Amino acid sequence: MQESTYRPRPKVRRLPEEAPNVLIVLIDDAGPGLPDTFGGEVRTDTLSRICAEGVSYNRFHTTAMCSPTRASLLTGRNHHRVGNGQIAELANDWDGYSGHIPRSSATAATVLRHYGYSTAAFGKWHNTPAEETTAAGPFDNWPTGVGFDYFYGFLAGEASQYEPNLVRNTTLVAPPKTPAQGYHLSADLADDAIDWLRKHKAFDADKPFFLYWASGCLHGPHHIMKDWADRYAGKFDDGWDAYRQRVFARAKDKGWIPPEAELTERHPDMAGWDDIPDDEKPFQRRLMEVAAGFAEHCDVQVGRLVDEVDRLGYGGNTLIFYIWGDNGSSGEGQNGTICELIAQNGIPTTAAQHIAALDHLGGLDALGSPKTENQYHAAWAWAGSTPFKGLKLLASHLGGTRNPMAVRWPANITPDPVPRDRFLHCNDIVPTIYDIVGIAPPRVVDGFPQDPLDGAGFAETLLDRDAPGGKRTQYFEVMGSRAIYFDGWMASAFGPRVPWLPGLPPGITDWTPDDDVWELYHLDDDFTQNHDLAAQHPGKLAQLKEMFAIEAAKNHALPIGGGLWVPVLHPDQRITPPYTRWEFPGPITRMPEFCAPALGNKNNRVTLEVSIPDQANGVLYALGGAGGGLTCYLDDGYLCYEYNLFILMRTKIRAATPLTGGRKTIELITEYTESRPGGPLQVTVCVDGEQVADGVVPISVPLVFTANECLDVGSCLGSPVSLDYYDRAPFPFTGHIEKMLVQYT
Repeated sequence: MQESTYRPRPKVRRLPEEAPNVLIVLIDDAGPGLPDTFGGEVRTDTLSRICAEGVSYNRFHTTAMCSPTRASLLTGRNHHRVGNGQIAELANDWDGYSGHIPRSSATAATVLRHYGYSTAAFGKWHNTPAEETTAAGPFDNWPTGVGFDYFYGFLAGEASQYEPNLVRNTTLVAPPKTPAQGYHLSADLADDAIDWLRKHKAFDADKPFFLYWASGCLHGPHHIMKDWADRYAGKFDDGWDAYRQRVFARAKDKGWIPPEAELTERHPDMAGWDDIPDDEKPFQRRLMEVAAGFAEHCDVQVGRLVDEVDRLGYGGNTLIFYIWGDNGSSGEGQNGTICELIAQNGIPTTAAQHIAALDHLGGLDALGSPKTENQYHAAWAWAGSTPFKGLKLLASHLGGTRNPMAVRWPANITPDPVPRDRFLHCNDIVPTIYDIVGIAPPRVVDGFPQDPLDGAGFAETLLDRDAPGGKRTQYFEVMGSRAIYFDGWMASAFGPRVPWLPGLPPGITDWTPDDDVWELYHLDDDFTQNHDLAAQHPGKLAQLKEMFAIEAAKNHALPIGGGLWVPVLHPDQRITPPYTRWEFPGPITRMPEFCAPALGNKNNRVTLEVSIPDQANGVLYALGGAGGGLTCYLDDGYLCYEYNLFILMRTKIRAATPLTGGRKTIELITEYTESRPGGPLQVTVCVDGEQVADGVVPISVPLVFTANECLDVGSCLGSPVSLDYYDRAPFPFTGHIEKMLVQYT
């Protein structure tokens, strides 16, 4: 038989042979004053290693908020231009705040994938519109719909590190272990990324990879195993003011900040350590110990990932960007909290209330455990952003927007211990990658004409610290806090909110940006933004204010403060499903709270058709989790209801007699007794048309219980809402649910 001369057509390669792999590591809610790499007191061996084996940048900037930074980082555009002027859950109808990344701004993953890269994302994905996060999709705006071949993580701003609501590609999945078996999300994300790298080596070794690993750490809740927190026992006993002084001195000694830099003062509305009552200080210290252990543990997981990159032989030609924080450290824990969603709901509390609630959970050792969703005092966040005066949510000041970045690429970068001081922004990463790979920013992607990139490449500075790179102009804006950088100068307006103060500021509903006072700083001479020169240079201030107005207009940032529309002015317009009636034909699980019926803050009637055995047990339904939620369940036949207000207040309603076996119709009617967000709720429980229990929930949740938890019918997956069935979770119902009907009334 004649031998065939047929030869398969070779694969088209659109990349140079030495195109590098790219690994982006993004830590959450972490300021420059935390890592010991830069003078802090949190051990970060991996970050130190990347700095030692590459180069670092001490004037790299983010947007001051998570969704905006991530959208900007992945697209190379300004955050309002890509619809992310606010977090996805608080989107509104203005273009800059829609929560949708337009197809005219393709992600780097989409572009690199078209050029032949394998792409994967792990961890926090906070850029899918909240209303699109159910198992039904649509999936166009999930990571696999915007360029990533593979995704494993969570679609929210935060998640329990012990019991997260996880997604693999477009499928909701349970964590592979329980907390009792040692599960922790940071380690799981590293495990899965390592597994993906090994499969890539086995199946796609001829393709470079683009891997985006975005931890849920150091965002609240601060969850970490006790032994990690105990590593820091006693290290923060003298408080945040003393911590700042130590970190500032060491940062200078290490050369991370220039010798002439000055330490900024504490905001007058923020408590000093000496202002804290002595009986509260153990609570405040332990909160910081937990946060430090959480952060170190995460850096260790990054180290495992980097070790695997090296072990597989990819290390030399892998370009690693290790970005410490998508914004500065977060003050959303306000005065120190065991459940940080309280702040987002605008409910004022005291540290004493949190300490008292801890007594029912095992005391200070409960901090960091699955039973709490704690976050440290805002002053620890301020200390974590040393030497700057701001923190997360302040786009006006560098503590909110200036984050360290280290870059390693052994094949091309010569290690340099002296940080580079080019002014960079997170939108500069994508054009830098394109420059290195040799890609011209595409004019059309998947049929969509592309918006121009807003970032400026800095590839040459990776090789030569004196090379030009970065940009001359960059604006910042989040929730009315704003700034503009131009050629060494920065003009700043603090905005209407002080993020660490409980509740909403007086008069915020009448706020107008026209009334804000602007400050002026010459950053080339004032590294820490410490000397306001507005009075000395009114002309320069006027120039920068005009530049800000132009940048805001062309980037869809108008109206200024548009991100406040939902959380402050119209909480009733938060992302909610368009329905007023739901019918669940039996048990369902993992319906994200933003897409579920608002059982805790709308007038509603829940009707369940069930068949129960004698002494029935189990959850009929649960919305939320251990940090806050509501649940209806049977306990040895007794019908029970609990409204868990962020752990601090639990309203329990229990029928006086147990239900007998058989078919039953159970109804729960919830009605406001005062028509206002957060007002009291009357809850009435009926069985077969007869009232069996009732009670009043004194304070309700104005917005949501959680960011990542769900509605479950027939069990309570995730973290258990009620301590009464904590040890029996997920506490599946032992009877049969024929249907559950929910109707707003």
